[in-house]
This record gives sequence, C-alpha cells and structure tokens, in this order.
Amino acid sequence: MQFSQPFIFSLSLLMNTRSTFAASLDQTVELWVGPLAATLSSIVFFEINFLGQTAPVIVLWLVVAALFFTVYLGFINLRGFGHALRIVKGDYKDPNADGEISHFQAVSTAISGTVGIGNIGGVAVAIGLGGPGAAFWLFLAGFLGMSTKLVECTLGVKYRRINKDGSVSGGPMYYLEMLLAEHQYPRLGKLLGAFYALALVIGCLGIGNMFQSNQAYVQFINVTGGDQSFFGERGWLFGLILGITIGVVIIGGIRSIAKVASKIVPFMGILYVVSALAILMMSAEYLPGAIALINSDAFSSQSATGGMVGAMIIGFQRAVFSNEAGIGSASIAHSAVQTDEPVSEGLVSLLEPFIDTVVICSLSSLVIVATAYPAGLMETGLEGIELTSAAFEHHISWAPYPLALAGILFAFSTILAWSYYGLQGWLYLVGDSLKAQLAFKVVFCGFVMLGSTIQLTAVLDFSDAMVFLISVPNIIGLYFFAPVVKRDVHLYLEKIRRSQTES
Repeated sequence: MQFSQPFIFSLSLLMNTRSTFAASLDQTVELWVGPLAATLSSIVFFEINFLGQTAPVIVLWLVVAALFFTVYLGFINLRGFGHALRIVKGDYKDPNADGEISHFQAVSTAISGTVGIGNIGGVAVAIGLGGPGAAFWLFLAGFLGMSTKLVECTLGVKYRRINKDGSVSGGPMYYLEMLLAEHQYPRLGKLLGAFYALALVIGCLGIGNMFQSNQAYVQFINVTGGDQSFFGERGWLFGLILGITIGVVIIGGIRSIAKVASKIVPFMGILYVVSALAILMMSAEYLPGAIALINSDAFSSQSATGGMVGAMIIGFQRAVFSNEAGIGSASIAHSAVQTDEPVSEGLVSLLEPFIDTVVICSLSSLVIVATAYPAGLMETGLEGIELTSAAFEHHISWAPYPLALAGILFAFSTILAWSYYGLQGWLYLVGDSLKAQLAFKVVFCGFVMLGSTIQLTAVLDFSDAMVFLISVPNIIGLYFFAPVVKRDVHLYLEKIRRSQTES
C-alpha cells in the first residue's frame, strides 16, 4: 500500500505534535504534581536510624507486622501450606457457595498483581545495593509475609458484600469500614474506607498501570532492535495496542480477568522458573559457593553495603515492594472467590508471597550470585533487569528473548489485576453503575497508552507513595481483627480435622 505525500506529511506533523504534547504534558505534570509527590514520598518513605543504618519506617512497619502474625497464628504459613494446595486443586470446591471465581483463579489474579518487573530487575538492584546477603533476608521476608496475606484475605472474604446481580465487592475498604462501625464510629469507618479507595485508584493508574506499560514497552524494543526498530519511536502505537488488548479483557469484569490470569500466570511462571533453573544448571559449579556466600554475607558484620543490617534492610524492602503483603490490595481479588469459608481463601493466599518472593525472587537472586558474580558482570555497571538479562545471556545467547517475554507478560498481568483493584476502589467512591464502570475502564486503558509514551515520574512517585501509605490503616485494622482471624482459623482447621477423621 502506497501513501500520498500529503498523508505522509500530515502523519509526520501529527507525530511531531504528539512528541511536543508529550514533552509539554510531562513538564506540566512535573511542575504541579512534582512538589506534592516529593513531599508525600518524604513522609511515607521517611527513614530512621536502625542499628547504624537508615531504614524506611514503612518497611519496618510491614515486616514487624508479618513477624507478629506469623508467631501469633502459630506459623500458619507452614501448618496451612499443604491444605492450601489441596484447596487450589479443587478438593473443597462448593459450587453452591457465593462468589464469582474459583480458588485457583483468585490466587492467579492476585499473583498477577504482584509478580512483575521487580521480580526480575528489582532483585538485581537489591543485591547490587545490599550484597548477596540481601537474598537471604528477601527470602525470609517473603516467608513471613505469607501470614499477613492470610489475615487480610480472610477478612476480605469475611466482610465482603454480595451484590444483587451476584457480583462481589470486597477488600480493605469494607473490612476497615466494618471495624470502626463495630466500635460505634460508622462515619469514620466510611471515611477511612473512602481514603483507602481513593489511594487505590491513584495507585492503580501509576505503579499498577503506567509504570507497567512503560516497562513492557522497554522490554519489547530491547529485543526488537532498540530505538532503530519500527516501534522505537512509536511508543504510542505499542501503548494503543496494549491498551486495546487490556480493554478487551477487563470489559468482562473479574470473571474475564481471572480467566485470562489463570492461563497467563502459570505459563509465565513456568517459563521464568524453567529458564532460571536452566541457567543455574549451567552455573552448577558455582551454585554451592553462591548459597554459602548468601548465608555468610547475610550475617556479615563488615561490608561496604552496611553488613548484616544493610543486607537485611535492602532484602526486606525488596520483598515488601514485591509481594505487597500488608497493603491489602490482593484481598480485593481473593474476595471474589466462590466459597462460604473465608479462612479457606486466607490459606490459599499463602501461596501468593510464596510463589512471588520465596520462589521467583529467590531464583533471580541465585542467578545473579551464581552467574553474574563469577562472570564479573557486577563490575560492568549494568543494573536491574539489564544485569539479570546479561546473566542469562552469559550462558545462552538467545536467553534474553524468553526473559523479555516473561517480563512483558509480568507487566501485562499486573495491569489486569490492578485494573480490577482500581475499579473496586472507584465503585466504592461513586457507587456501582454501568456508566461508572465504563468510565473507569476507558480512562484506565487511556493511561496504559500514556504510560508507553511518557513516564510522568511525578505521577509514579505520587501513586507509589499513596499505595504504601494505605498500609498504615490496613495494618492497624489487621491488628484489631487478629483475634477474630485466629479464632476462625482454629475453628476451620478443627472442622477439617473432624471431617477427615469421620471419613
């Protein structure tokens, strides 16, 4: 097909106008939102001196909560793991229970919201900053975070609302509202729920949308020829295609999102795990030394990165940012599960931090320490996903391609999950109607395209801070509800034991 000269000139003019508009928009947003984002970030990620090292208070807040819930619930992350697998397998399925999706679809959707670029590139950054020992503390924080997930996802199902059409609304905004209503403060509960919902909407448009589409675009052009490829100067086109694809999926609601997530998550997870294991097999001679280095460096008193405390802080921070245990967002997806036993879904949610952090992040750590260190890649100046990609490429020249595919799928699935989180927050604020749903989905897909075109750093920083800010009221709520969850867990497990004994 040939184009006329006027058409080509018009297209060129349009592209130049778009570039000018993007730059202008970026500057305008930075001017107005930048100072607010910087102020909020300085508050949310405020650092204190912790054993001679600086640590963000929000990270300590989440890790302490995870440790408390693990001990308080008698290491439920170990005791309930086997039963969680049987639930996901479908052994306790109740087709007559309220809900919209299966246990497997619920955990797949929640995992899709946490497994992202950070599992590949963020781990490399953590090890670069905190040394190999950071991998140990990352693993431990992931293990502890499993208990926090159980508490918030149990509450998500317990206090969810079943709408007239059979759809489900649940999450922290509902159980926080219920908490204060039970203490005779219904208006304050509604206000707190609205604050959580608003923060969720802002967060979903930033780190759950624009950042993901931007990273997907970067991964795509990296394996298709860089800036010289067809899409090198056409981020808007990539974003348009991605936005339309996202729109096709989310128009069907949680059933459609869960259906797609239940296909993508196992595929992308297996793809990355198999690829990482293949690289580790090729670095087998260095693997024992890598494990020994991780363990020794985790408790080292002397290190350029702050020794044991420095490694601990960096590892905990990466784990918290990865699995989001304590933020409460995943409970929104788990709330849609088809069950009349809230604890059953709480147990299923144990698998989420396990897969996200204990498995995928730990494999990324081992690839870096067992391959990048011996190959001298740590001295090349590479960081993040580029370092992980170089470690894969060290053994297999074409390895960056499946890695890039996994990265794109990670970003795509994260956008899907956060579209549902944001939608539920939006409907909590404005009321559930078809017009409200359609308006949000159109705006959300528009931000997908925008994210592939420009970064809007101020928006990303602001949304990032808002998402972690809501962990403060969420964790407080979890502490208050802890006795209720402990009682429910005990009753549920006793019920399962009796049924097994009788059978």
